[in-house]
Amino acid sequence: MTNSNAKPQRREDAKEASSSAFAPLRPCVSSLSRAAWIAAAFSLLVGGYMLYQHALASERDPWKSPQLLALKEKLRATPTDETIKTEIRRLDLEFRRRYKRRLALDAAGGWLLVGGIAVLLLGAKPSAKLQTLPWRPKLRPDAANEARQFSTQARWSVAVVGAVASLGLLALALAATSPLPKSATELDKLLGKGGDSEAAASIPSPAEFQANWPRFRGANGGATTNELGFDAKSASVIWKTPIPAPGFNSPIVWSNRVFISGGDAAKREVFCFDTADGKLLWQRAIENVPGSPGEQPEIPEATGWAAPTMATDGRRAFALFANGDLAALNFDGSTAWARNVGVPKNSFGHATSLAVAPGKLIVQLDQDEGAPGGSKLLAFECATGRQLWQRSKPTHASWASPIIVEAAGKSQIITLALPMVMSHALGDGSELWRAELLGGEITPSPIFAGSLVIVVNPSGSLVGIRPDGAGDVSKSHIAWTEEENVPDVTSPVSDGELVFTVTSMGGLAAFD
Repeated sequence: MTNSNAKPQRREDAKEASSSAFAPLRPCVSSLSRAAWIAAAFSLLVGGYMLYQHALASERDPWKSPQLLALKEKLRATPTDETIKTEIRRLDLEFRRRYKRRLALDAAGGWLLVGGIAVLLLGAKPSAKLQTLPWRPKLRPDAANEARQFSTQARWSVAVVGAVASLGLLALALAATSPLPKSATELDKLLGKGGDSEAAASIPSPAEFQANWPRFRGANGGATTNELGFDAKSASVIWKTPIPAPGFNSPIVWSNRVFISGGDAAKREVFCFDTADGKLLWQRAIENVPGSPGEQPEIPEATGWAAPTMATDGRRAFALFANGDLAALNFDGSTAWARNVGVPKNSFGHATSLAVAPGKLIVQLDQDEGAPGGSKLLAFECATGRQLWQRSKPTHASWASPIIVEAAGKSQIITLALPMVMSHALGDGSELWRAELLGGEITPSPIFAGSLVIVVNPSGSLVGIRPDGAGDVSKSHIAWTEEENVPDVTSPVSDGELVFTVTSMGGLAAFD
């Protein structure tokens, strides 16, 4: 009787001891719990509001605005009506400003949500820990036997797994074939001798590139030319030819050929015209591309399916479309190669143009924050389409196009994408330097003039960067910054001494 009463008594004593030990902590636990509940409610409110705004923005697609669609219909009927064009531009500017405000709201809401969750965790975790009574383990008389049995089973398991793995490796070794060339002929082919050397010998010279217009904004991407015989005052239209498919890209020119792309969700095409009379020489549909998505993505009408300007290496013409289809066409219209680089995730549609260097095609794929695969820079062999290298980029969506420059004794690829200017080595794509100074919607492309990389920060500055740095040059290599007459869409040009800009309001400015 005495023993049976003793056990309940000991349990009660333990509870009282634990309760008395916990008593001094009750005010602290209460405060932490209250803070955690308030933080949870705050986080739910902020998260719910952000979800509501996101759903609202998804339903109100600015590019499907009845007002905008009606204006476009009017413009199709009267394409020369400047009043309609001005109203469309005004709506476009309003939509972009609204999108920018939503981005700022998302950023602020995100930080508030992070703060609320942080307070929730800081309050809930200590509160739960303080209320938890320590566990008192009990002795188990059979623990030693169980440990010995477990040890024996573990040794047998390791032995069995090792035997199976050994047999598997032996089978792989017996079935393996060597990837090494089996003959001198195969070795020569692998090393690029024979046909590849002939292709290398046919690469156009820098002078040929400068004499043509092989990419967006010309050979160097700066929208300048050495042609001095053009008289703008007395010039007249020699020929005018309709393009069979829509597209917002610019034409490229090599010798007597003009190339341009166009298309829609049903069909993507490349067109070749004669420079002498504008005659359509051929048109080629880009179809059955390996890796192309089975179901075509939804593309904003304001950007379309053929916004990136084509490029040419003087032997082939390259085109990139909104679904990620990349194709190379010979000058006779036959397909040299085609592949898919992945569907770009971009709220306003992909518009970054292609760039070419001797033997290399450069593709800049900057995407929305959080897009699968992220932003990247890729290089392909012009002749075969073989991927030479790929580099990930810590950047977000961009509409600017890359340039390739010779600076500081290196061949550099200069790219602009939120929030930084980046330089990569042309040879292997390794990062050379970066400058974090961009904001807003990155549309203007960079130029190289006066030994400086000139970039437009749409948030309000024109910046000159010395390209001989390494790593983060955000503060160390900024040569100058100008905050007046900064464009938000158009790209700068330079004659080597002055930099010229044109603002959306029609203002022309020159900088030293």
